[in-house]
Amino acid sequence: MSYIKTQIEALRIEIKHHDYHYYVLNQPEISDTEYDKLYKGLETLEKLHPDLITPDSPTQRVSGQAVKEFKTVRHSAPMLSLENTYSPEEIKEWHIRIAKILPDKPFEFIVEPKIDGISCAVTYTSGILTMGATRGDGETGEDITLNIKTIRSIPLSLTLPEHTSAFPRTFEARGEVFIDKSDFNCINETFLNKGEQVFANARNAAAGSLRQKDPKITAERKLKFFVHSFASLNSELKFETHWDFLKTCRNFGLMTIDKTKLCKTIDEAVAYCLKMQEQRDKLPFDIDGMVIKVNSLSQRETLGTTMKSPRWAIAYKFPARQATTKVINIRVQVGRTGAITPVADLEPVECAGVIISHATLHNFDEISRLDVRIGDTVLIERAGEVIPKVIKVIETKRTGHEKKVKVPEKCPECSGNIIREKEEEVAYRCINPSCPAQLAGALLHFAKREAMDIEGLGASAVNQLVEKKIVNSFDEIYSLNKETLIELDLFKDKKAQNLLDAIEKSKKQPLSRLLFAFGIRNAGEKAARTLAENFITLDSVIKASAEDLTNIKEIGPVMAESIKNFFSQSKTKTLIDKLKSAGINTTEPKENIPKGGIFSGKTFVFTGELKTLSRSEAEKQARKLGGQTSSSVSKNTSFVVAGENAGSKLSKAQKLNIKIITETEFLTMAKKEN
Repeated sequence: MSYIKTQIEALRIEIKHHDYHYYVLNQPEISDTEYDKLYKGLETLEKLHPDLITPDSPTQRVSGQAVKEFKTVRHSAPMLSLENTYSPEEIKEWHIRIAKILPDKPFEFIVEPKIDGISCAVTYTSGILTMGATRGDGETGEDITLNIKTIRSIPLSLTLPEHTSAFPRTFEARGEVFIDKSDFNCINETFLNKGEQVFANARNAAAGSLRQKDPKITAERKLKFFVHSFASLNSELKFETHWDFLKTCRNFGLMTIDKTKLCKTIDEAVAYCLKMQEQRDKLPFDIDGMVIKVNSLSQRETLGTTMKSPRWAIAYKFPARQATTKVINIRVQVGRTGAITPVADLEPVECAGVIISHATLHNFDEISRLDVRIGDTVLIERAGEVIPKVIKVIETKRTGHEKKVKVPEKCPECSGNIIREKEEEVAYRCINPSCPAQLAGALLHFAKREAMDIEGLGASAVNQLVEKKIVNSFDEIYSLNKETLIELDLFKDKKAQNLLDAIEKSKKQPLSRLLFAFGIRNAGEKAARTLAENFITLDSVIKASAEDLTNIKEIGPVMAESIKNFFSQSKTKTLIDKLKSAGINTTEPKENIPKGGIFSGKTFVFTGELKTLSRSEAEKQARKLGGQTSSSVSKNTSFVVAGENAGSKLSKAQKLNIKIITETEFLTMAKKEN
């Protein structure tokens, strides 16, 4: 039994080490697969020996049952709020006030971002996490220990620093629970796809997640925690400064805010606040201001507190990012992928230092959820340097003359059909491949190497051709001449001729390339090859019924519907007629059609520089012998063929233990077929 106990303890230590590097330092040392093996190994041993399970084991983060209600707990010391300032002048006035209490005493300041999250306290008893509590009214909060344990950046047990003999009997750290911007967007996207109400902002998401009665739900929300202060220090922990406290927290394995700065003067503190105000949108999490604290703990003791706030700290709040205004009109914009986005035209209003006259409404589901109408008074929020968004409607301001908005039936740019391809999808799209609003992006896709492979038709050339209305649809690429190209800034005689040669060469591309070049929604490169291999000609693809399409193993009903919608448009039929007139090949060569072979059932990924074959030639060879090819490495990959200077794909293959072969080995395998 002692051997099993030692093995379990070793796994816990190793997992705790990797949790710290992944969730606190953001420097993972092993792959997710390797981590999962360690975790499952520990889980298996603990199931066989439940008597060896301890509260601080990594397997005990998520409780098995929900709570009926949160118990009230009294804080060991009040969780005070901060006095707010809104300008550099007010910060300096605060400095003058505290300097009067401590005349002729120099100050150092700790300046840290004010996380827009939920204040919490975590308590450790002899190094083991025993309590997590919300701020509540400052005197009492709610016991949310089970939910706090699900936050991976909060260690279940502290790390004992070097040259330290034992943990303090009790240690309470206070900080903010929050959700990163990217994780918040993922949560709302998931809710939208399910037809559920989304969170207004990341702070609301963190608050709602932290107070879930079922810890399993909290665990899914990817909450994080930054330490910023303490309740009180007992005799076992002695610090002279707050900076020392933060250093000890990091040594214990707790996460502190990496943008915290030690400033020698109040002018330096103010300058840092203003600098972070400009950089706030570059941070991965939301902040609504900065906090300035006196660094010396003895000076703090002398300064003391008021009934509500410490005198030794002040908050500098950034300018408001919300404002109230009126919706003048709601119109739609067409994105480069065809997505239809409603935009609110607003009565101009100042918000966060700029005048706002437009706000995004994201999609028509969002309009329905908010019940936004033309003429409504709304609350808007500006996040970053992007277009603001409507947060809510102020219904008490309605007069009865407001107008509801309907989803348009036709694209405002080209009058093409607007459809919603999936019932669960929020976006409506224009599916006309020649729609002017999405033309530049569509042309770039049409010309890319995996599609029609028109070298020289890059972003700069496409943008000029579209802006000058020289090319208005795919077929007009094939009407270009040297004189027209030379008139553009980008082309001289030789470069123009090279592009024309590439355009001419593209006419011979197989049907599979042409189908992929069309950019049909939900049908990528692999689907294009499947269509070409099964129908041989473009006319056969166009005539195929939905049943014909779904009879093919790789094509599901959603993809089939997208294909039918694309080819049923009159504008698509006109485009295809023009492409045929330009001499475009619309058939798949027989040699491209796999007949089964040695690579049947195998998936290949080619990476790096191959010596004897181009990437496309190698992929063609693999498919010809019954194999499949992919541009990304996954657990379903059979072989990674690595050439010189292979990069991240090779690294991922090594982590997933996928067989890696050379180009020579691949060619040797291929020759066995003959």
